[in-house]
Amino acid sequence: MADIVGAIFGALSCICGTPTCNCIDQYRNFNDDVGELRRILDTLTNRKQDIESRIEEAEACAGQMVRREVQDWPKQAQEINVDVRAFLEKVQGVKWYKRACLDKRVCRKIKVVADMIEKGRFPEDLFIERGPAHGNIIPIENLVLEISTREEIWRYLMGDEVELIGVCGIGGVGKTTIMKKLHNDLQRETRFQKVIWVTVSYPLNVFELQRKVADAMGERLRDDEEVMMRAGALMEIMRRVRFVLILDNVWERFSLSDVGIPEPTVQNGCKVIITSRLTDVCSYLDCKIVKMQPLSQEESLTLFLNKAGHDVLQISGLEKILQLIVKECAGLPLAIVVIAGSMKGVDDIKVWRNAFTELQECVKSVKGSEDEIFLRLKFSFDRLPNEKIRNCFLYCSLFREDYPFVREELIEGWIEGLMDGLRSREAAYDRGHAFLDVLEKNSLLEKHFERTIKMHDVVRDMAIRSIGPGVGYMVKTGVKLTEVPNEHEWARDLNKVSLMANDISKIPVGLTPKCPTLSTLILSDNPLTKIPESFFEDMSGLKVLDLSRTNVEALPGSISKLKYLSTLRLRGCERLKRLPSLEKLLALRKLDLRWARIEVFPQGMEMLVSLEYLDLCCKGLKEIPTGILSTLSSLQCLVVRSDWVKINLEEVARLRKLEIV
Repeated sequence: MADIVGAIFGALSCICGTPTCNCIDQYRNFNDDVGELRRILDTLTNRKQDIESRIEEAEACAGQMVRREVQDWPKQAQEINVDVRAFLEKVQGVKWYKRACLDKRVCRKIKVVADMIEKGRFPEDLFIERGPAHGNIIPIENLVLEISTREEIWRYLMGDEVELIGVCGIGGVGKTTIMKKLHNDLQRETRFQKVIWVTVSYPLNVFELQRKVADAMGERLRDDEEVMMRAGALMEIMRRVRFVLILDNVWERFSLSDVGIPEPTVQNGCKVIITSRLTDVCSYLDCKIVKMQPLSQEESLTLFLNKAGHDVLQISGLEKILQLIVKECAGLPLAIVVIAGSMKGVDDIKVWRNAFTELQECVKSVKGSEDEIFLRLKFSFDRLPNEKIRNCFLYCSLFREDYPFVREELIEGWIEGLMDGLRSREAAYDRGHAFLDVLEKNSLLEKHFERTIKMHDVVRDMAIRSIGPGVGYMVKTGVKLTEVPNEHEWARDLNKVSLMANDISKIPVGLTPKCPTLSTLILSDNPLTKIPESFFEDMSGLKVLDLSRTNVEALPGSISKLKYLSTLRLRGCERLKRLPSLEKLLALRKLDLRWARIEVFPQGMEMLVSLEYLDLCCKGLKEIPTGILSTLSSLQCLVVRSDWVKINLEEVARLRKLEIV
């Protein structure tokens, strides 16, 4: 039949010319195009299921909110899916003489599906932190605040004399805390329609600042537009409401109009407040400067007792020592809270006297400088119970400023290199929660939302400075790096390197950092696409490698030479379809492939007898080959979706050490 049809079309083409030739081409392409439509529709379905699963996770997390366009995308994808599948059923078995006419419609459907897939490649995170809007309260401890400063700022907010307010002072003096309190107070006022809180990243990224402000407004700006066009769109959004905008922790000069923030005036009734350590940043915007003053001795003592507990007053002879310790805190709320936390529960007067002596020695040489706050905070760091807790605290400094740690994920990070020797995963988690409790009670970490915690930026600065020379840390996070550091910056004694949250898209071919003692390398949250073969060759001691949320499409074969590698994190690597053989990574204890696009089960998995944690929530993987799981005799935690991956439950049942499935 096909030969007859072909002969007929051949004859027609000779008689009728070009139009008929086009029709013949469409006839001949029909089957190929229908096959392509089915394939691309499967890709859309897979992407939809991925995003729906991640939305489920976000909705279970109190600190995350799904972006509006992300929430709408699965619905739109489903509508297209239903429409195209109905179309495919309709054209199945269609008569040969109708195929040429239908091929154009098939091609149009392919374009519709392809466009929908592309819309689902969200350049930003799928989620945003639940930011405060009018009616939401920011978590804040019941702290003592400098009353006159708070009243002054409130007067400017409620009056018509000042529209731009700049709250200035050294780190740790309480700028953010006082603004959190005022932000919450504004929720009870009807003067403003919207109260917006945005923490400004360093270095200043106008594109990112626009996104944060728009998110707080419940709106979305186009990512494919230039900053100037986005500024115009944001300006139109913000002009609709009477707002208070609080920009916390600003380090650089910028123009409100360049971002898209309307100039606050008496006429529009809006206010903008900036907090900064730098007076000239506020002066540049012509702000009314409010200088944060340290707490008085009385206010300082009240705050100290609130944190350390009023029962310390029952310790005989402590009152005088207590006054001296509080005085050494110089009225800085952050220092008071942290030092008080480190003394909570101490009931021996001799320990209190020694603490005063150490604190006095610590700060006596730096009066009047910003180093005062760092050394006071380091006093509390030095008093942490043991080296393991101190190392867990320092681990937090590897992440970008203002990073919201999910408690369980932070503990996972600690387990990877700082909690060796515990027999079970449950014991490691218990130890991790105990360490978290110590750090929170010492105010070195602070509660953010129910499941998340943060490190104050001043505390993070102290942590980085506490690492000191010779320890071997290189931390360059969120500073807009477009390339990895030069080879001479990779010192031989480096132990931990974090380059997360930058704009690094490639690593130069031939770069071979000579870092034999490097144990941790974090390259996550970069648009990195390729890693040259030579990059890992002289990192023989590497134990933790994090490439999460990068665009890598393949890993170099040289990764198999990392014989001490214990943790490989590839979470969210959506372009990574396969891995090199893992058979030589005999020390590997954790492999995280969640949201990677792995299609083929990695070779050599049966050799990973030390593997304790395996996350296989990757949609491209269809099944785990029979006989593999039962060889993973050390496995304690297996994360897999049975509706995605075919799994042999009998093999799972034979894993004697398995605690979590």
